[in-house]
Amino acid sequence: MSAGTRSRPLPAARAAQSRLPWWAILLPVLAFALLLTLIIGARDAHAAAGVHPGAVEVLRLLRDALFRPRG
Repeated sequence: MSAGTRSRPLPAARAAQSRLPWWAILLPVLAFALLLTLIIGARDAHAAAGVHPGAVEVLRLLRDALFRPRG
């Protein structure tokens, strides 16, 4: 009688099946939202004096769409 051998999956096959933890997705999203909020909320920035008014309006609409209160 011969003993059966177990074949182990290759490391690449195991890596393809692994899932990201919830915080691996959430942390970059929160960081992006925080930085976007800091950029949009900088009312006293002197460098923003030459910004096109249309760009400011687009950023305000984006901020309102992302951070509107849910009720």
